[in-house]
Amino acid sequence: MSARGKARLAGAAEFLEGLTSAYGQVIVTGKLVVEGSAAATAANLVANEKLYWLGLASCLFGVIFHILWGALFYDLFRVVNRSLARLAAFVVIVACSVQAVAAVLYLAPWLVLNGAGSLGAFSVEQRQSLALWLFRWNDYTFEIYLVFFGFWCLLIGILIFRSTFLPWILGVLLTIDGLAWMLYVSPPLGRQLFTYIAIASALSEIPLQLWLLLFGVNEQRWREKAAAV
Repeated sequence: MSARGKARLAGAAEFLEGLTSAYGQVIVTGKLVVEGSAAATAANLVANEKLYWLGLASCLFGVIFHILWGALFYDLFRVVNRSLARLAAFVVIVACSVQAVAAVLYLAPWLVLNGAGSLGAFSVEQRQSLALWLFRWNDYTFEIYLVFFGFWCLLIGILIFRSTFLPWILGVLLTIDGLAWMLYVSPPLGRQLFTYIAIASALSEIPLQLWLLLFGVNEQRWREKAAAV
């Protein structure tokens, strides 16, 4: 596959990862989880079981798309700086691992509410409280993932800025986006500034996705970089 083809596939994978992860982790959980009410959360899960399983599947597909996206970005940007690209690849592996743990925690409330294994010894109220607690830990884990995702965006932003085969402004915007997501190193601060983080994300990630999908990379300049390695 040409570098341009890889870039377009990476843009598609990036778009699909954002779509599936946001649907599972934000939209579905937002419909199911009632803060402060374990009983209402459990009732929502039972009443919307198909939606719940769709949300879990979306989270898992998000991990797959992210692995594909990260591998393609490494292959594209190793010609710019191999050491920095390897660091970015390592960070994305860690990020995908944390994202996968969040998906496991997404499954846990259903197992708890259905009394899987020895949990049948707990009362209904205890299982409901534990299920809500696990949903919260799913949120906390996903916020940890956002820190690693932000670090990855920072590294890729630097690589894009230095690449010459993509517009340098995309690298600047993605670097700012990465720093914004890394504010989740303090989850309360990240939640408080989420509106601004979302704006930074939209101004960087959407243009990057569109550019990759529509134009890919400058093939000639990429080849020049590859030949110089």
